[in-house]
Amino acid sequence: MRRFLRDNGLAIGFGAIFLGALVGQALVGHSAFNHEQLAANSEPISLWRYVTSSSFAVDVLENWQSEYLQFTLFILGTVWLLQRGSPESKELHKAGTESDRDQLVGAHAREDSPRWARVGGLRTRIYSNSLLIAMGTIWLLSWLGQSIAGVAAYNASQFGNREDGLSWLQYLGSSDFWDRTLQNWQSEFLAVGSMVVLAIYLRQRGSPESKPVGAAHGATGVEG
Repeated sequence: MRRFLRDNGLAIGFGAIFLGALVGQALVGHSAFNHEQLAANSEPISLWRYVTSSSFAVDVLENWQSEYLQFTLFILGTVWLLQRGSPESKELHKAGTESDRDQLVGAHAREDSPRWARVGGLRTRIYSNSLLIAMGTIWLLSWLGQSIAGVAAYNASQFGNREDGLSWLQYLGSSDFWDRTLQNWQSEFLAVGSMVVLAIYLRQRGSPESKPVGAAHGATGVEG
């Protein structure tokens, strides 16, 4: 058990933080929702009804889609884009998809390389982009989920005020949808850009997200 916890500490730790934050969001969101219900002379709802509602779903999914978009673009962008001095960038001479030798693909694969990295052909091409495909797919699905939950929550509010609702396509062009979307996107891109630049000059001893403490500011693609 100790070995399992050691070998999977990062995944377990962040999984626990995620669940704790999600539960916290559910509790405070439920409280805020019921406060609004009472202010509007409407009946409060149970916690279970709240966490299965479109209001909770859209609040969760709008954050998920922005996080996965951030990583999708970062994975793709760091194939070609470089930043001198940042550990988040590849070395300056390695822009692009690199050679099969560098990537341990096909004839250059090792015995312990994943099977799809060794077989060549379509399977290797798919596996060579599998992380981007997975992250991009999760982003698109969560963004789709945000739009579906969002139009349901929006229309519930509209109907409660005796106003007309929107179709799903109309909602995709609405200010509510894009306000939810863009307020998350801008914060994600700010955080990524800040990390890329700050890591040029600042250090965190022992972290692979930082260069070694004594590394030169101009050292690129070096992890601590």
